[in-house]
Amino acid sequence: MLIAFHKPYGVLSQFTPEPGSPHRTLAEFGFPPDVYAIGRLDADSEGLLLLSDEKGLNTRLLDPEHGHRRSYWVQVEGVPSAEALNRLEAGIDLGRHRTRPCEAALLIPQPSIADRIPPIRVRANIPATWIEITLTEGKNRQVRRMTAAVGYPTLRLVRVRIGRLGFDGLASGDWRRLSTAERALVLDQS
Repeated sequence: MLIAFHKPYGVLSQFTPEPGSPHRTLAEFGFPPDVYAIGRLDADSEGLLLLSDEKGLNTRLLDPEHGHRRSYWVQVEGVPSAEALNRLEAGIDLGRHRTRPCEAALLIPQPSIADRIPPIRVRANIPATWIEITLTEGKNRQVRRMTAAVGYPTLRLVRVRIGRLGFDGLASGDWRRLSTAERALVLDQS
């Protein structure tokens, strides 16, 4: 079984709480037994998270060698320049890791997304802009580190697509089992 979940802000991508953590876990959303999260979204991130009871999907979907695409809408502080977007696309040196080439573009028009609770930080003289970044890898807090490295800190991060599957029509905190056709959208790498 393969499940699509719209993970809310402040929820860990695990079933077991961390001692002393204020964050909610997947345990409160009523998933079927024996499913596990495929990949992670940190507690500060939102959007599409897959869960499954099938062994081997984790490697098939997440190993960078398979080139499986994941797209994020990233609200950043400021308006990224063409040079900054080109740097993101070429790959960023993050110290112990250089990111693989990716796709990065301003979202035009800017998407209309419900406000987050709690809301993002707002600065009166600095606009916030949405960009889309599509990766084939996923290191810890990678997108946030990439945008910061080019001078545009991430304010909000929403994963909107895995493979060709989006989370359209799935409200924050809701989940559903994927149909055979939807499963094909996840596994398709084109």
